[in-house]
Amino acid sequence: MSNTNSNNYAAPNAKEAMNKFKMEVASELGVNLKQGYNGDLTSRESGSIGGEMVRQMIKRQQEQMSNK
Repeated sequence: MSNTNSNNYAAPNAKEAMNKFKMEVASELGVNLKQGYNGDLTSRESGSIGGEMVRQMIKRQQEQMSNK
């Protein structure tokens, strides 16, 4: 069984940008997200961050597509 990491990014700076985006979204939602370990977060808090990130990425992509 191979140990593969599914968090691979195509662009070298993408991981840093996604972490910054995640911190911004957490702040907007009032979730206390720290650098490093966040095992004290509830599933609801973690899920709200990821869900909002997806919503914002979809919105930005739709805006970009409508401007072309």
